[in-house]
Amino acid sequence: MYDLALFWDWIAFAVRWLHVITAMAWIGASFYFIALDLMLKPNPALPDGAYGEEWEVHGGGFYHTVKYLVAPAEMPEHLTWHKWQSYTTWLSGAALLMIVYWLGGELFLIDPTKVAMPLWLGILISGGSLTIGWLAYDQLCKSKLGETPTKLMLILFGILVIMAWGYNQIFTGRAALLHLGAFTATIMTANVFFIIMPNQRIVVQDLKEGRTPDAKYGKIAKLRSTHNNYLTLPVIFLMLSNHYPLAFGTQYAWVIASLIFLTGVTIRHYFNTMHKTGKGPIWTWFATVGLFLLIVLLSTIPVADTYEQAETRALTPYEQKFASAAHFEDAYDTVFSYCSMCHAREPGWEGIIAPPKGVVLETESDVARHAEQIFLHAGASNAMPPPNAVEMDRESRNIIVAWYRAGKAN
Repeated sequence: MYDLALFWDWIAFAVRWLHVITAMAWIGASFYFIALDLMLKPNPALPDGAYGEEWEVHGGGFYHTVKYLVAPAEMPEHLTWHKWQSYTTWLSGAALLMIVYWLGGELFLIDPTKVAMPLWLGILISGGSLTIGWLAYDQLCKSKLGETPTKLMLILFGILVIMAWGYNQIFTGRAALLHLGAFTATIMTANVFFIIMPNQRIVVQDLKEGRTPDAKYGKIAKLRSTHNNYLTLPVIFLMLSNHYPLAFGTQYAWVIASLIFLTGVTIRHYFNTMHKTGKGPIWTWFATVGLFLLIVLLSTIPVADTYEQAETRALTPYEQKFASAAHFEDAYDTVFSYCSMCHAREPGWEGIIAPPKGVVLETESDVARHAEQIFLHAGASNAMPPPNAVEMDRESRNIIVAWYRAGKAN
């Protein structure tokens, strides 16, 4: 059991590394093609069916790109498909969600201060909500609303606000924001897998068989691609939010998440307009700053239960397992002595206004709930406490290791 925790932590690190790399590739390609599309210039000398061209310079060479609004007259011999960036990003993200929030669900997924729920039900809601989100969104796009993109985006925003609130009622703050990001990212990748790529395959097949492709397939794909463009920045924020308790450690975390979607719109609107016209609207800067200041204000309102509530709250089975383990009293005294100055509901360390990572280590139930994280950070490694803050001796770390092993054996 001792080695298994270390193994899964390294697996999570490796999958997160893959996720970040592929996400950069997907986001970079998405932003590039949106910008390229907006910068295209008409030229009467272009071949029939060509919409516009763009000249670019990069890496010591010149690039001449021509876009066909529907398709060229003949199928080119070589065609590069941009799809695996999206698929690999979603697959690695789904794997990471399972490792962190399903296998570590007792700690990271379910919040016992909000609702009493078995882990299996939390996992079912976690996975099922992602599928339901895509199905609802897809039906909206295929309805008459697909012909009015602005109304469609407003309804999509309403759905995201409702999901943000719903997730926050049952999951921990960090899990709620992460799942909202996964909910949105699932829509984005499903757009690529179920709509954009199949439509492009139809166009390619028509070219191969000598038929004139229907322009509607490109129009549909363009709508979904535009949605993805405006959703990208909020998704990045939500994926990073689990590292910053000021983002998720407040009762208004769902409002913060909702406002982030509006900042994504204002930022992308500025750059999209700039790429198209050469000048972005200044009002988007003021709107973005205003929204961000409101987010900062909301982040100062904490959500953690009080010390008294934590003292009287019934322990979950996971917490009970470690609270009743051998060496717990010594481990609790060690953690409280070395860690509670920062990991408190009201941190006493100068410059820290919220417990790092949202982890509170004051009461016995607090310490029991975070047993594995304490072991990984202060038992199996010397990551915590920071050496420039306080030096924890080897004997104290051995106490934590002995307690964690005893708890896993319970």
